[in-house]
Amino acid sequence: MESWFSSLRDYFPVKEMKSENHMKQLFKEKPDGYKLDEGPQYTLVYFEKPDFLFIDYILVNSSSRGSGLGSKIIDRVKKKNKMIILEVDPISQEDPETAKRVRFYQKQNFKKVPSIQYVRKHPITGERSEMDIFYWSPNTESEDWVMEKMKEAYEEVHAFKGEELYGAPPQTADEVLQLRKAKPQSKAE
Repeated sequence: MESWFSSLRDYFPVKEMKSENHMKQLFKEKPDGYKLDEGPQYTLVYFEKPDFLFIDYILVNSSSRGSGLGSKIIDRVKKKNKMIILEVDPISQEDPETAKRVRFYQKQNFKKVPSIQYVRKHPITGERSEMDIFYWSPNTESEDWVMEKMKEAYEEVHAFKGEELYGAPPQTADEVLQLRKAKPQSKAE
């Protein structure tokens, strides 16, 4: 097993992990898009397109958290001057780390897209996973555009060769990603 994969597997919950084979297939078949950037204290896996970048995994080793390394990695990615999208666990009382992660991305000027609902089932465990979508962009982008790019990332990364790799067809982007309509406010609000 590759050391970068072992680090990711040790940190991320099973319901958020791809198989090592899935990731290796992405690296092999999408070498210009799916990329690994690693150092002694971090692992960054991302999918890059001409008009956006999707961070699949970012992990700073526990011994380096709070040192500014995560901010430096994000700043380096921002220098590509394109929209960055990522999935973040919703804040949970059961896991205090979730609030820390959200605060980190907010400090990096990422914005949550509350209108995007992201719910999928893990292809191996069947476990339900709900994530919030955050993005950063050097330009103003509509929520519809962010949604379109997130669907593209889902199809090209998460659903990539799903049936071949996991033995069952993956959920479609339309099943996983929904755009919630804003609720009209009542006069009392």
